[in-house]
Amino acid sequence: MFRDAGLLEQALTHSSFANEHPGARDNGGLAFLGDAVLALVVGEHLWRAFPDEPEGVLTPMRAELVSGANLCRWAVAIGLGPVLHLGRGEEQTGGREKESLLATALEAVLAVVYLEGGLDAARRAVASLALW
Repeated sequence: MFRDAGLLEQALTHSSFANEHPGARDNGGLAFLGDAVLALVVGEHLWRAFPDEPEGVLTPMRAELVSGANLCRWAVAIGLGPVLHLGRGEEQTGGREKESLLATALEAVLAVVYLEGGLDAARRAVASLALW
């Protein structure tokens, strides 16, 4: 599914690992992009599903869908925890199960999906997470 193994590797690399391995790139920038892609895809879906609802109703709906808890749950469901690259400290403190770490990794992977396949691929990926 992924064409650029290096980009996927980056998406799965936590900053703790990158700090311990010179030259490794962490997933922070990709998570930033993935967060925006996720917000767009979810926002678009909600706007289409509830065309008569005002922004004040749609915004909290989107926030709930893209919450850290939900992102973590979906990251666990697709098996991201075991494939993450973590530094020693994160490994020792249960980083593979930390909500924020898993949510960030999922956002980074969604960014790679978007970069490699465009918005339609991102829409399919988000829909496959059973958001709606």
